[in-house]
Amino acid sequence: MDRHKPSDEMIKDLDNMLSKINAMEIIASDDYQKNSIKILRALVEGQMHSINEFQHLKKAIDLLTLQLFEVQNKVNS
Repeated sequence: MDRHKPSDEMIKDLDNMLSKINAMEIIASDDYQKNSIKILRALVEGQMHSINEFQHLKKAIDLLTLQLFEVQNKVNS
């Protein structure tokens, strides 16, 4: 089973997809295509936001873990 890509690489891939979606919007000829492109854009932007929020959560958990170790060390001292 393949490992997950690093978040920076996923963001880069999603940004490339967003560029392609923007190009598709320029050549879209009818309302169906334009609405489909809006949906695609919302999904890609949502995924990018989720990855960024996950990174923030990981940092917060790391900081909380450090604080717990500091408290544990003070209690044991």
